[in-house]
Amino acid sequence: MTGADGVDDDKRSTLRRFAALGTASPLAGFAGSAAAETGDSDARDAIAGYLSTTPGAHFSKIRDDLQLGTGETQHHLRRLEELEGIERYRDGDYKRFVPADRFDEFEKQALGYLRRETPRGMLIELLRTPDASGGDLADVLGVSAPTVSKYAGELEDAGLLSREDGYTVERPETVLLLVARHADSFGERATALARNADQLLEYSGSSSEER
Repeated sequence: MTGADGVDDDKRSTLRRFAALGTASPLAGFAGSAAAETGDSDARDAIAGYLSTTPGAHFSKIRDDLQLGTGETQHHLRRLEELEGIERYRDGDYKRFVPADRFDEFEKQALGYLRRETPRGMLIELLRTPDASGGDLADVLGVSAPTVSKYAGELEDAGLLSREDGYTVERPETVLLLVARHADSFGERATALARNADQLLEYSGSSSEER
């Protein structure tokens, strides 16, 4: 259904939902300043809210999830970048976006792979079960062993995984915190992991002390 102003009601509802998050996020000042220039408060605040809850999202996902046009999305992202409220980074073929000055290079790499279904599943399962083998990962995720091996190589190249002695997540506490903080945007496996994040962190901490 379309409202009197010509905006689809479903799109309006989506924008307002994320705009509410945006006005409460660290990006609120940037979004508000930029929007004041054009009156595009809902769309700009929605992008701010979306990136606060879904850091590492790529351009097309931002555009599609917020039901914005390509040019509209480009315009708002560019202004937020100019105001240094957000930053973009290249991840293979993707342009990904995060709130500015909140994530280091390792975290940005991790967010990029956590936004991909199979690598995300592998990292989450390895956080849950550190001694899981490649075959175990393939069984749990319902993919082939070569698929697991392929992504393991990519994760290793990105500095997120070690394959020296089985599969070991690098900086596991950091990856776990990223998953837990943004679990709602990563799906059911992440949400389930987040419920036990405190216990996993305690276990990881005690293991580090023992070593």
